[in-house]
Amino acid sequence: MKKILTPIFLFQISMSLFGQNAYLKGKISDSNSKETIIGASVVLDDSTGTVTDIEGKYFLKTSAGKHKVEIKSIEFKSQLKTIELKPNDTISIDIALVSESKQLNIVVVSAGKFEQNLNEVTVSMEVLKPSLIENKSIQSIDNAIDQVPGVNMIDDQVNIRGGSGFSYGAGSRVLVMVDEMPMLTADAGDVKWSFLPVENCEQIEVIKGASSALFGSSAMNGVINFRTAYAKDEPETKINFYGGVYDKPKRKEMVWWKDGNPTYSGLNFFHAQKINKFDLVLGGNLYNDQGYRYLETEQRYRVNANLRYRFGKKLQGLQVGLNVNTIRTKGGLFLIWLDADSGAYRPAGNDLSHYTTYRTNVDPFLTYNSKNNSRHTLRGRFFRTVNLNNTNQESTADVYYSEYQFQKHFEKGFTLTSGIVYNYNEVHSGPLYGTHFSTNASLFAQIDKKWKKLSLSFGARGEYFKTDSVETREDIHLFMDNSKPIAKQSKVKPVFRAGLNYHLFKATYVRASFGQGFRFPSVAEKYIKTSASGLDIYPNDSLTPESGRFPISEYWKYKN
Repeated sequence: MKKILTPIFLFQISMSLFGQNAYLKGKISDSNSKETIIGASVVLDDSTGTVTDIEGKYFLKTSAGKHKVEIKSIEFKSQLKTIELKPNDTISIDIALVSESKQLNIVVVSAGKFEQNLNEVTVSMEVLKPSLIENKSIQSIDNAIDQVPGVNMIDDQVNIRGGSGFSYGAGSRVLVMVDEMPMLTADAGDVKWSFLPVENCEQIEVIKGASSALFGSSAMNGVINFRTAYAKDEPETKINFYGGVYDKPKRKEMVWWKDGNPTYSGLNFFHAQKINKFDLVLGGNLYNDQGYRYLETEQRYRVNANLRYRFGKKLQGLQVGLNVNTIRTKGGLFLIWLDADSGAYRPAGNDLSHYTTYRTNVDPFLTYNSKNNSRHTLRGRFFRTVNLNNTNQESTADVYYSEYQFQKHFEKGFTLTSGIVYNYNEVHSGPLYGTHFSTNASLFAQIDKKWKKLSLSFGARGEYFKTDSVETREDIHLFMDNSKPIAKQSKVKPVFRAGLNYHLFKATYVRASFGQGFRFPSVAEKYIKTSASGLDIYPNDSLTPESGRFPISEYWKYKN
């Protein structure tokens, strides 16, 4: 009996030891800057793994024995290690990854709302780095955007590949965002480029082509996503002074000034610092422009702050924050010149509309990164625009925006991004627009798949819109058994997109994309009634949403 029990006893001990757990933890950082790397992948035995949290830390539970560990992140060379874990053992391994400094390794988030290499996205994109803004002393972001190939600026209206058209001061067919949050006003639906914080720029991502499936209304011809910066491990402070003088025109009769040439000057301030688990970013701008056109001056004061708190071990992966930006602008609005001879730089009537505007946005957010490679994001925005002037064209417009987003990175290269958006707007304007209320709600989802050299994406969105009592009306064409189309009206506007990217040869890629876009008319486009410099402007309350699609195929090669 003893001879029988002894092998059984030994077998049980062996099974117990074999089944015991072991633990692996550590921190991933950049070997050059020493900054921690957020979202780096730690893969165990080519099967399971995790990603680093907001502090660059990771934690893995596995079985005792030998394991192969691969650490990889976008922009860095992967590292492969072999480790041996004993039962109930905890090993801490800190890894410093070496950067791969190639142009193609630029990281973008706008294409799929998660970090991707620029060369792997399925849409046509351009990226502007803050060095361009600093080196050229750019005072407003529109001057930087105008340097992107295929993008043009006409009187503050952005146009991508000739598809956006032009509508002065009302509506935009390109969606402008700050940190993936729309920056279009509730009344005119326009963009004030001076409101974007030049001093706090991480990078600017420009999508060329219809992108409403992921971003909604106004993304008919593209998206411009302005990404702000957060504090790094080392404190950073930058102060930038700039100034200039307007030269005299060649025709002396056009010179309206008498006491020296008009000038412009400004100051940008930026400070970022980590204080334990608290991230602080402060920025500001002062600007004064005497203008090269008579009476068209501009003075602005802008202050912005990014605040973020990262919770500790008890709530690991959770972070909350608040982004704030406010600006006051005062000046004169030049619309039509006096004449083409001596009055090209003088306004019609030798007077201007004098204005003072206030814009403020307050954006709270909450993000939770779980250990199963999923992320939950809850964001909100209050955006107020106040326009004051001396021509009885004043208005106050409020935007209340909220979004919940879920993202999951599955094994074998699948990424699911989905979300729900609710937006409520109020416009109070007296005789200019009147008083109007609008509601916007939408659901969206996109699936991205990377398989060897091929990247695929497919997205869809359903959008509901209502201004006052007018709701979305979309004709859905259905085919019955007799093959005759029947149109059914829907209160939801559906849009789709699809794309692929194939790595053909070294640094050679083939990309194809199809996207649908739509845009709801702004309050200004439908209800404005005013006159300016002898021009009478009338409302068009029968204006309906517009749609479009954007197919594109590209072949491009990057020479190393």
